Amino acid sequence: MSRIASALSLQETAALTRGVTRLSVATALVLTAIKLAAWLASGSVAMLASLADSGLDVLAALAAYFAVRYAAEPPDREHRYGHGKAEAFASLVQAGLVFASAALIGREAVARMLHPRPIDHQGWGMAVMAVSVVLTAALIWAQSRVLKKANSVAVSGDRMHYLADLASNLIAFAGIGISAALANPMADAVGGLAVAALLVWGAVNVFRASSLELMDHELDDESRRRIAALMMADPKVRDVHQLRTRASGPYIHVQMHAELDPSLTLVEAHAVMVAAERRVLEAFPSADIIIHPDPRGQAEPHGGAFPEHHDGPTLEAIESR
Repeated sequence: MSRIASALSLQETAALTRGVTRLSVATALVLTAIKLAAWLASGSVAMLASLADSGLDVLAALAAYFAVRYAAEPPDREHRYGHGKAEAFASLVQAGLVFASAALIGREAVARMLHPRPIDHQGWGMAVMAVSVVLTAALIWAQSRVLKKANSVAVSGDRMHYLADLASNLIAFAGIGISAALANPMADAVGGLAVAALLVWGAVNVFRASSLELMDHELDDESRRRIAALMMADPKVRDVHQLRTRASGPYIHVQMHAELDPSLTLVEAHAVMVAAERRVLEAFPSADIIIHPDPRGQAEPHGGAFPEHHDGPTLEAIESR
């Protein structure tokens, strides 16, 4: 799935992502503390599974917290394209931590299935799971609201594993409840295995999203179509080709070739390009834009590492999809 470009300014995006990652860290700390107390009291493997996941959530939330701040830093001498990829690296860390959590939980669940033991203080465990479900659902709601307004692969990755957390909390709640009702600890261990499977699924999705950004995947077709249309809103811009886009944290990078009337003077062509760039920036304030003007019908084929025969789609090609 390609990345959708945000219409918010860099400052607006940074404010939203900073706030929601701060909330994520606070939620993870609270959940870890109450689950630790409940596991010490009950000895539930499903509770241990959820505790291990929340403990790693603290690390993952901290990674997202610092990544969105570093990603919003302006370009410097060593990083002329900015620091946006820090968000994707943070998502890779999140995916690795979730995989580790799944392995730990799966191991403990299998051991408990082979050597079952009764769960103590089931009421404590169920109460903690209920609180966890409420807090996790509230955080996911807040993250979803932010992602509707601002694109952040770090926040998206954080939300992905909290969705898995919500499912794991519900499963742990059910496992403890069934074990208590049937006086059979096996349901608790099965719940732990189900949690591990959900975490693996969530980690795969987080890894996929971050790898797409690290591999400079194109923006979605709608964003590309809009960029091309904004460029050609001025009839002096006859066509757009070699349109290349990629996301980098809160930034998007856009480069293209624009065909102009060859009778334009250099000064006139420059004015057309500046106006076109401003139209695109008005719609995509966090964009970094490079435009190469070509005289229509007189341009030489472009060479280099990505020559003309590897051309990106023109506006007509995008619209035909």
